[in-house]
Amino acid sequence: MMTADAARPFVCGGTRGPKGTFWPVGSYLRMTEDYSTRPPKILTPEERKAREAQRRADAEQAMREHEAAQKAFYQNRERLRALRLAREAAQN
Repeated sequence: MMTADAARPFVCGGTRGPKGTFWPVGSYLRMTEDYSTRPPKILTPEERKAREAQRRADAEQAMREHEAAQKAFYQNRERLRALRLAREAAQN
């Protein structure tokens, strides 16, 4: 007669739950079907203007940083291109 443990397949390096490879379903947390969300915060006109001004300032700063990065990239690209062309001219 086989015992219950002998009937179970061997799992290399695994940790078994109390009833085999997987823990019983009852031990998992069940998902809730509560789909409620927070109500949106109603902004006052002053808060809305301040938020829009802050977003505008952030966008302008991001554009300045992007333009500076692009300018530096293209300057470096042109410098490297000039070096490459000078090196190729020296080889010929």
